[in-house]
Amino acid sequence: MNIEEQIGAKIRDLRNQNGLTQEELADRTELTKGFISQLERGLTAPSVSTLLDIVECLGTNLSDFFHEGDDQQIVFPKEDYFEKEDEEGNSITWLIATAQSRSLEPILVRLQPGQSMPLDKPHEGEEFGYVLEGKIQVHYADKAYVVRKGDSFIFQANKKHRISSASKRVSTILWISSPPSF
Repeated sequence: MNIEEQIGAKIRDLRNQNGLTQEELADRTELTKGFISQLERGLTAPSVSTLLDIVECLGTNLSDFFHEGDDQQIVFPKEDYFEKEDEEGNSITWLIATAQSRSLEPILVRLQPGQSMPLDKPHEGEEFGYVLEGKIQVHYADKAYVVRKGDSFIFQANKKHRISSASKRVSTILWISSPPSF
């Protein structure tokens, strides 16, 4: 399949996904139905500005239009996790190895009784957590909040913050930073 046929097939697919007829697409782009038909069959090639008008009318942009498939990893098996344990037995498990290239970073934190995570200085973004086991305290600015198993928390990361154990057993927290900061 040549480039004109590939472009035409993508335009036809997008048009159909949007529930438009060739005539409706032609009206929206101020082109003729005949030109859209020839374009979709790969018999003609649009100028860059015409292609830009068409893809915008179809709800996308040139970058996405020419992107070949979705090459981002979707599933991350346990073998891909990275875990760091300190001398007190606390651990942080990075659940997504490539999180630095994404807009959020999920980690699993295990806190031993009486232990806490290091103080996190103010930074851009938000922090979210869900307590899977145990009980913790969220220290945010000059306040402390108790968060129990099944409870969650969220806050802007623009103030100093940390979490500490408030349980006599190991506490496990799913912690998500956006954007990644660890």
